[in-house]
Amino acid sequence: MCETCIFDLYGTLIDIHTEEEKEEIWESLSLFLGYQGAVYTSKELHDLYCKIVKELQMPGKSLRQDSHEAFPEIQIEEVFARCYQEKGIVPGSDLVIHTAQFFRAMSTEYIRLYEGTKEMLQSLRKEGKKLYLLSNAQKIFVEPEMKALGIYDCFDGILISSEAGIKKPEAGFFQMLLDRYSISKDTAVMIGNDGICDIAGAKKAGFDTVYIHSNLSPEEDDPKADMTLKMVDMKALENYLLDRKV
Repeated sequence: MCETCIFDLYGTLIDIHTEEEKEEIWESLSLFLGYQGAVYTSKELHDLYCKIVKELQMPGKSLRQDSHEAFPEIQIEEVFARCYQEKGIVPGSDLVIHTAQFFRAMSTEYIRLYEGTKEMLQSLRKEGKKLYLLSNAQKIFVEPEMKALGIYDCFDGILISSEAGIKKPEAGFFQMLLDRYSISKDTAVMIGNDGICDIAGAKKAGFDTVYIHSNLSPEEDDPKADMTLKMVDMKALENYLLDRKV
């Protein structure tokens, strides 16, 4: 039987839309940094932010660049720390995190669970399934967002790319989850909305897969998952995960 369910987050469990290019966001963020002594115009701060992100990204690793994932191959805290340091400010970790989270809140137009998500997770746990999260994302965003939406405690373990220094679809990221939580991939299934990062990556790593075509799924060919849901339907997903044989 399927004993372990490994979920992607954004576009699979959480519906989110972020918009980082609005001028008013950078105006507010530059004002926030100015309060701490790091004075920038909104354009100066935006340009510096983009420059630092580009420097920190690993060449050839930006397979997907969804803004809601917030450059998952780097730690976003380092970007904002350097923005302070450029103005001679040595920020504490709390200030850096609060700055990044302020930016996230300002740039998030909406964030919500897909209908039936929490009930599906609770039902799987009630039936004895082990639930894990494997996400290309920023840890300092994922944890508070999951807690605010009431699903953080649904999981037996969480692994985030910004913390791990590696991201999907790299097989090492999947293996890291297996090793950290002593998971047997023979009885595990990966559930995600991205044909390359979630499905192809998981299949290469030896997992069975479920593909959910959501509003955040990239335009791509049929990923040839073991199970495909043409739309987000948490009840159908729940029934499949409870009944399926691996």
